[in-house]
Amino acid sequence: MNPSQQFVEHGISQQNFKGASCATVLTLAYQSLGIVYGDLSTSPLYVYKTTFSGKLRLKEDDEEIFGVLSFIFWTFTIIALFKYVFIVMSADDNGEGGTFALYSLLCRHAKLSILPNQQPTDEKLSGYTKQHSEDTWLSAHLKLLFEKHPRFQKGLLIFVLLGTCMTIGDGVITPAISVFSAVSGVQVKIKELHDNYVVIISCVILVVLFSIQHHGTHRVAFMFAPVVAAWLLCISGIGIYNIFHWNRQIYRALSPLYMLRFLKTTGIEGWMSLGGVVLSITGVEAMYADLGHFSALSIKIAFTCLVYPCLILAYMGEAAFLSKHHYDIQGSFYKAIPETVFWPVFIVATFAAIVGSQAVISATFSIISQCPVTIGLRDTNMMGHAYGLAVTTVMLVTTCLMTLVMLIVWKQGIIKAIICLLLFGSIELLYISASICKVPEGGWIPLVLSFIFMTIMFTWNYGTLKKHEFDVENKISTSKILSLGPCLGMVRVPGIGIIFSNLASGVPAIFGHFVTNLPAFHHVLVFVCIKSVQVPCVSDDERLVISRIGPKEYRMFCCIVRYGYKDLQQENYNFENKLVSAIIKFVEMESVLEPIQQELSMDGGNINVDHLGVSQHTLHSSCCVEKNFPFPCVLRVKKNDDEHLQESPYKDESIQILKAKESGVTYILGHSYAEAKKSSSILKKFAIDVVYAFLSKNCRDPDVFLNVAHTSLLEVGMVYHV
Repeated sequence: MNPSQQFVEHGISQQNFKGASCATVLTLAYQSLGIVYGDLSTSPLYVYKTTFSGKLRLKEDDEEIFGVLSFIFWTFTIIALFKYVFIVMSADDNGEGGTFALYSLLCRHAKLSILPNQQPTDEKLSGYTKQHSEDTWLSAHLKLLFEKHPRFQKGLLIFVLLGTCMTIGDGVITPAISVFSAVSGVQVKIKELHDNYVVIISCVILVVLFSIQHHGTHRVAFMFAPVVAAWLLCISGIGIYNIFHWNRQIYRALSPLYMLRFLKTTGIEGWMSLGGVVLSITGVEAMYADLGHFSALSIKIAFTCLVYPCLILAYMGEAAFLSKHHYDIQGSFYKAIPETVFWPVFIVATFAAIVGSQAVISATFSIISQCPVTIGLRDTNMMGHAYGLAVTTVMLVTTCLMTLVMLIVWKQGIIKAIICLLLFGSIELLYISASICKVPEGGWIPLVLSFIFMTIMFTWNYGTLKKHEFDVENKISTSKILSLGPCLGMVRVPGIGIIFSNLASGVPAIFGHFVTNLPAFHHVLVFVCIKSVQVPCVSDDERLVISRIGPKEYRMFCCIVRYGYKDLQQENYNFENKLVSAIIKFVEMESVLEPIQQELSMDGGNINVDHLGVSQHTLHSSCCVEKNFPFPCVLRVKKNDDEHLQESPYKDESIQILKAKESGVTYILGHSYAEAKKSSSILKKFAIDVVYAFLSKNCRDPDVFLNVAHTSLLEVGMVYHV
């Protein structure tokens, strides 16, 4: 796999991209056509048709056509070019983009996250980059406002969930409208073809499209990029032809005065038709969301040098055709194609629609949703109304989050932030208001989908936080467990016991429940907590954090397994081998550092560790480890100006841990069942006892993504009330 393919498949950080060659940048720009711009480039198929689908009708003059084209041009220029290319794409989170990337940046800089188990050591992650410039008075007050009032944190979370859920709705509708619009073009030449056949063909294409997703992003990119490039060149060429053939004065519509004339002439009908105009920028959010696969520079080059000029020429050409064919509005795109090239362009259009659809298909449920949408609506106009509302809502969420990033992260002045908010937000609110009027005509689809997904996400978040609060309040001390030993007859058995815990520190209540009913536990105990952190990805050498619980003779450890929000929580290696190696490494370092630190604390000096994966700031209490490492650990000890190397031999405790490993490893998984209190409201009982219980039952347990054998698993049940 060449470097550009690796970047597409696994993502590329902005830091690594700085050293990329010009050829790599251009290759990535070319590949981005097939992944990023498929949806955006196919919007000419249905923009004019949807815009003029309501009460708005073309009159003898060209005021409506010129006005719609002016709206398309300036919307495309201000939102797609100025907002996303010049501003939003600069707010990457270690090379990642999208709604959660903005939210992650805000959480790290203003402590907005309500995720449990967040620790100061998480801020030492290499991906936990922060702006270290001094706060302005406004950024300081905003941070203080969010920190003092948790309801603002919850409100921001709900706002982010709204954008995420609308994106899901967007992903359901995009393939339906793109493929159906392309396939329906055949009816221009075969008028007797029934709509049912168009629907069937569209659904078959969607099924075939979904079946090729498993081949990998870079293969899809190389396969689809030529299609999008050919499509853009086709529609731009046809646009130029139509401009010179039908109306060379169409360039006058680029004046913003025609927007005012359009609204003045058409009134409420013109305002309601703007829900169709906004379809011209569907897909621009993908430029930002797909930063993790490409880079900001490559995406910007592809957009400014090819996508933007080609689409503007296509819209101008179709408007020029419509100015002479007022009654061909419902099939204007295909009717504007010259007769000699109709079928080749139709074939390219169908393939381009397929490419546009694949950009948003990322889960199995998508294909299940897209086919019912195609079958149920059967009309690109209704699909367009639903599509426009979903797209504009996502854009407004991005604008609001971007404003907060400018104030809190970039620490820009309030004037710049307000200008961006008013400029972009007012345009998006205008289109949202027009799209809301189309709710009965298809706009209800993204609203219903968003409500369902938001309910699920918020309920899961609420239940998880309540569960964590219960665990924190009921965690038990190590001394209390051991003090029960004589009366319970507690013994230590050979082997290693790995107890999955929801706590990053302390002993969970589930373990106390376990030893009360079975008063024996293993020679070595490890409490494993799997948690998410506020970075896109966590490298393997920073994945595990080991610390000790209680005195050495207890042989009890805590292991935190950290994942970023873009990480796939699936370990493809033998987890217990890596865990044991990490614990031994920690024990070896601890045994060497203790006498050295005692000596250095008396007469000055410092310690440097010559070992990959060991964080300088956590030498004494914990350490970060990599997958494989050599034994023994090598320390570079520097005392004043003298420096020497010192090896860490295996200590008795390390040998005992290895022997315990040979005796066997047992995984103890706690099943905590949440129940709402009897005094709770009916809504809370439904949320906890029905929705959260269902989600918990169908959620993957840690033993699944850590590849734990069933023969080594011991489950302990416990009920708690929230």
